[in-house]
Amino acid sequence: MTIILMPLPSQDFDPTETAVPWLALTQAGHQVRFATPSGEMASADPRMVLGSGLGPWKSFLRADKNGLAAYSAMIEDPAFKQPWDYQRATQEPIDGLVLAGGHAQGMREYLESEQVHTIVAQAFERDLPVGAICHGVIAAARAKNEDGQSVLFGRKTTALTRSLELSGWALTVAWLGNYYRTYPETVQDEVTGVLTDTTDFVVGPFALLRDSEDHLERGFTVKDGNYLSARWPGDAHRFSKDFVDMLA
Repeated sequence: MTIILMPLPSQDFDPTETAVPWLALTQAGHQVRFATPSGEMASADPRMVLGSGLGPWKSFLRADKNGLAAYSAMIEDPAFKQPWDYQRATQEPIDGLVLAGGHAQGMREYLESEQVHTIVAQAFERDLPVGAICHGVIAAARAKNEDGQSVLFGRKTTALTRSLELSGWALTVAWLGNYYRTYPETVQDEVTGVLTDTTDFVVGPFALLRDSEDHLERGFTVKDGNYLSARWPGDAHRFSKDFVDMLA
């Protein structure tokens, strides 16, 4: 059975960007193994699950019914309840890697983890299928190959775009402060900084409506060899289908 690793932080991961790929992969017959810093079960960003504190933008910013349904199923998976720790994940044989996103501050321990960066670098070195969505692309951008360059150097990618990130921040900054700003530098700016050329970052079409299994055309991904990237939860279904197709 094909084993796909999905590292997560202890808390604050995005439920849609994690659970929709999990569901697609398990339905396709693959096994998803999770990893967290200490091997304890992870918890999603509660605002994205419950919509608390999102004010008038709650219905637009929180996970939609498809993401929530997938999340409710995922948290009952024994593999989700009993994840590997990051150290073990660096040593276990895997067949692919999914780097999910999230923007709350709990994401930092995952995005900044040297063990996660090692896992990513090993996957790229072996040319395994790697999928990264939203802030998950930062984990890839920070992983380095033997030459000291980012594993994304020489590749095309997308990620959470500057316009999407700053829009979420502007809509909620009055009462949530910098909740939507994981770092002072935007995701697009950090990722672009490790690429060969600024044109290797692909913004894609205007993003407003989320995709679904019935509307994959709303989603957007960028594929470069065995590496697949997407921008936000609204691309999650398209991202999941394209990643499953890569495995096939």
